Amino acid sequence: MKKIAYRDQALKILPWVCAKCGRDFSGKKLRELTVHHKDHNYNNNPPDGSNWELLCLYCHDNEHSRNLDAEWLVAHNTDDVKKPTTTHTPFADLKKLLGKPEKNKG
Repeated sequence: MKKIAYRDQALKILPWVCAKCGRDFSGKKLRELTVHHKDHNYNNNPPDGSNWELLCLYCHDNEHSRNLDAEWLVAHNTDDVKKPTTTHTPFADLKKLLGKPEKNKG
């Protein structure tokens, strides 16, 4: 099925309502309703529409932004790497600051 044809097919078989926010669309506003691929594969276009949902432009952008954020978090998750939780050691030179001589080592 051609890329353009799946939108026409989706508009024929799905209600003209955003699946996320529930807003109704008709007339000129119908152009603000987009076809979202549930599995995020724009080549997966079954004629029964089982991989589609209609989303308004705002909800469609939000859906893809959430996925980008999730991908970024997975790529930058460093919880498994053991690192010190802080780099500052406020008491490192406490004896010197208090003027107490250090004990001789030896």
